Amino acid sequence: MATVTAFEQAAPPVRPVQPHGADLADLAPGAPSVLVTGVSMSSLAVCAGDLYVGLQGATTHGAKYAAAAVGAGAVAVVTDEAGAALTGDVGVPVVVVADPRQAIGVWAAEVYGHPASRMQTYGITGTNGKTTTMYLLASALAAAGRTVATIGTIGARVGAEAITMSRTTVTTPESPDLQALLAVMVERGADTVVMEVSSHALAMHRVDAVTFDVAGFTNLGWDHRDFHPTQEDYFEAKARLFLSGQARSAVVATDDDWGRTLAARVRAAGMPLLTTGDDGDVRATSVVPLAGGSQRVTIDLADRRLDVVLSLPGSHNVRNLVTAVAMLQAAGVVLEDAIGGFADVTIPGRLERVDLGADAPDVYVDFAHTPEAVAAALSALNDRRMVCVLGCGGDRDHFKRGPMGAVAVQGCDLLVVTDDNPRTEDPAAIRDAILEGARHARDTAAPDSRAVRCEIVDGGDRRSAIRRALEGARHGDVVAVLGKGHEHGQEMRGSVTAFNDTDVVREEWARLRQGVRTWS
Repeated sequence: MATVTAFEQAAPPVRPVQPHGADLADLAPGAPSVLVTGVSMSSLAVCAGDLYVGLQGATTHGAKYAAAAVGAGAVAVVTDEAGAALTGDVGVPVVVVADPRQAIGVWAAEVYGHPASRMQTYGITGTNGKTTTMYLLASALAAAGRTVATIGTIGARVGAEAITMSRTTVTTPESPDLQALLAVMVERGADTVVMEVSSHALAMHRVDAVTFDVAGFTNLGWDHRDFHPTQEDYFEAKARLFLSGQARSAVVATDDDWGRTLAARVRAAGMPLLTTGDDGDVRATSVVPLAGGSQRVTIDLADRRLDVVLSLPGSHNVRNLVTAVAMLQAAGVVLEDAIGGFADVTIPGRLERVDLGADAPDVYVDFAHTPEAVAAALSALNDRRMVCVLGCGGDRDHFKRGPMGAVAVQGCDLLVVTDDNPRTEDPAAIRDAILEGARHARDTAAPDSRAVRCEIVDGGDRRSAIRRALEGARHGDVVAVLGKGHEHGQEMRGSVTAFNDTDVVREEWARLRQGVRTWS
């Protein structure tokens, strides 16, 4: 477990001001009558009146902390058979169920008054594009007059107001935290919520108690092989979002075989479906680049054609735009009222430009952390000499490291390999895996390809690598700093320290302007 440093101290649990509450006897027939006003999976986040959920974790069973949870105000405990043997006499009812994680999502929804049912709900899954599609939808829905809440990798918001949470890097919160968060959003006036839904969330029942008005699928690439044993298992987890009872209508991008398989499955189940892609029901038929990286996109629907200005660069963002338009169409939103919102979307850490002044290279920070995302980011920026900073996280999918390096050399002229979040792994070993993939791709590339000309260096720690990239770039070049995006911390050797790519780019450029150079 990582040590949390001062810059990211744990925030109080997110809870509605006016709790709805539920009787434990109604949640678990046969249990005694106890009023439950909240639900917590962490003994450190228990509030008075909570039901504490003791689950088997990676290294210990949460039931061991039941007494501490009761001491903090928990009025009941739910756990499994193994956990029941660990709780002892804690002085409150202990409810034993076969699968607490599966049960607790429905229970938490009841405790918090089924908040999702009081909003229009959009859920987006896929390997890449979830965050961008969420931001596009939120901006368009706001332009159409909605009060929009968002939940995803970058955090949670209602309109422009961020909701402070102790951890904002989990794409989809655990089910009790999610239900509490949705209740807070309703209290703050949200009538619509747009959520990123991860494969972990679907496999671990975090969204079981939410029925989405529209579910969207962006793509399926290579990721999370540390959690999903096969690509088929990964796909099946994503496909759960499109089950009857989990969604009322679907939008599926059919540019890849996985999307086509999913669309066929949705169609066979009789769920309302719109497809996107070259042969989809909703598709882009013309893209014209505009100044500053914006694009004018013509989108064809069954009954009309729309001209949309998109503030984001790249063909992958055109695909995200089309998915967003199709989801709005599926939800019955008046598109002409909404599309103006696409013209001024900015997303932290997603092709985010770092303005360093007139004499500097053009620097972009992006969250790309899969082979497909790396290729998309470099392709979107790649009209000039390209310098790329690239790393991979530790304690995660080992298999994508080499392919990410291989993809990067095909899209840049200088590749600086560095650390991302090494966590408990040796940072040098992670870099070696990326470097091996990059060098193999360069050595086996066609003689006239860009990969052959790509210079590959081990950039060491991330700050040094960013400095090396800036030193290796000229005015007019593009520098792409990939992997961490919006993140404000770096996890290494059991601790998390403050680190933000955008801030470090500015700091190292200022040092270079002062003549402080460290590489020959």
